[in-house]
Amino acid sequence: MTRDELSQARHDELVEFAWAAQQRAEGAQREVEQEREQRRLAEQQLRWFKNQLFGRKSERRVGEEGDGAQLCLGELGEAPPEATVRGTAVRSHERKKRLPKAAADEKGLRFDDSVPVETVILPNPELEGVAEDDLERVGEKVRYILCQRPTAYFVKKLVRPTFKRRATGELTTAAPAPSVLEKSYADVSLLAGMLIDKFRSHLPLYRQHQRMQAAGITVSRTSLTSWVGQAARLLEPIADAQLASVLGSRVLAMDETPIRAGRGAKGKMKTGYFWPIYGDQDEVVFPFSPSRGRQVVEGLLAAFEGTLLSDGYRAYDLYAERREKVTHAQCWAHTRRGFVKAEDVEPERAQQALDRIREIYAHEEAIRDRGLEDEKKLAVRAERSRPLVDDFFGWLRHELAAAALLPTNPFTKAARYAMDRRTGLEVFLTNPEVPIDTNHLERTLRVIPMGRKNWLFCWSELGAHQVGTVQSLMTTCVLQGIDPYTYLVDVPQRISVHPQAGVSELTPRLWKENFADSPLGPLTG
Repeated sequence: MTRDELSQARHDELVEFAWAAQQRAEGAQREVEQEREQRRLAEQQLRWFKNQLFGRKSERRVGEEGDGAQLCLGELGEAPPEATVRGTAVRSHERKKRLPKAAADEKGLRFDDSVPVETVILPNPELEGVAEDDLERVGEKVRYILCQRPTAYFVKKLVRPTFKRRATGELTTAAPAPSVLEKSYADVSLLAGMLIDKFRSHLPLYRQHQRMQAAGITVSRTSLTSWVGQAARLLEPIADAQLASVLGSRVLAMDETPIRAGRGAKGKMKTGYFWPIYGDQDEVVFPFSPSRGRQVVEGLLAAFEGTLLSDGYRAYDLYAERREKVTHAQCWAHTRRGFVKAEDVEPERAQQALDRIREIYAHEEAIRDRGLEDEKKLAVRAERSRPLVDDFFGWLRHELAAAALLPTNPFTKAARYAMDRRTGLEVFLTNPEVPIDTNHLERTLRVIPMGRKNWLFCWSELGAHQVGTVQSLMTTCVLQGIDPYTYLVDVPQRISVHPQAGVSELTPRLWKENFADSPLGPLTG
């Protein structure tokens, strides 16, 4: 509408024109706000992806342990006033004795008696042609250097002499050495080493095959795959017995982690899941399933009665809701991560939430340092942690009501996540056996992501199941303080002679009690 038309327009036409202009302006403003919100979300996602690729993997925050932030290179911090300097009690300790010269070098090399030492006497060109009778050895100078051979593979030649008795003419030959795998030339020591290299050191079989070739050994890669599969099948009943032991715990921690297993569409792999379960006697199992549905949880924990500690995945809630004798506890570490993600958008509120959670964790750390258990542990949580938890949720409720934040705001999502799971997050306050988070389980299941970065995937679901079997026993060995190599050399030899009813005695925890003092060595000595 032109200026002249406006001057001649009626009142109702001017009102209609102004109303339309206002609507257009408000629509444009909404579009601008939507674009800003989309840009903010895109920037947030970009920061998240950058952090996943290049950021710190640890959740420990810089500066949390001290009074100030960590200094950057080249900065000089000001010393705090004397009145504010706080002393820190240091536990008394005994000074370590200096290692003997046989195990210590002036350059700092350290090694124990288990390390083989080869002595090399260096020739002296100045003494060539001098008779030994003219020399008197009055001392020596020793230097140790650390060396390495390409591989440690070697072959044993097993000789079975055949004798003839002169009196009767009868021929007799020594019996063949027993073998863990029937009709196989792989010694149990080789099987144990292959399993540890693959599942503990994450060295794929094709790289082990290359090492063998470098050592002058010709073995097909198919044989290596077959040996690992057969060894896993031997250990499977022991892993099943360990699962039964874990399910007998009063408190379980459970999680799930993906793995590519089995061929899907052309050129693609299917996604399956390991469901690690951590028991209250430091045992862990890694069952595999091609699904992430709640039916997996219900199937694995069908016989469980006690407290289940997990993250906020809905499948665990649905399982616990149907089981009267199961209490569902939630993980505070997963709750905390939501506020970490909200720092870029709501730095002040997120920092307040993190500070409040940090205070709760500080009391848990004090409980561990003092070694408190049962009633004493529960009393400290009731006296010190309970008020902090109540204050935290009260503060969240006030912030959500007063700030009127958008539902898409990361702080809103983190706060709603915590509020919806308050009952589960408070379980640790009433049960001293329940940890505050599932960090102990996440540290344990790290072997699976490390494997994904190295051997990448499993060709079949059966292979993934065998990975779970071996990792269940090997990781539990580490938790129990057992050398996995010693265990994997001993147990396969006992399987054929150990009664089936006592298979649980071969799980790492019970093996440590019954057989660790006199483990079996390789079959051929």
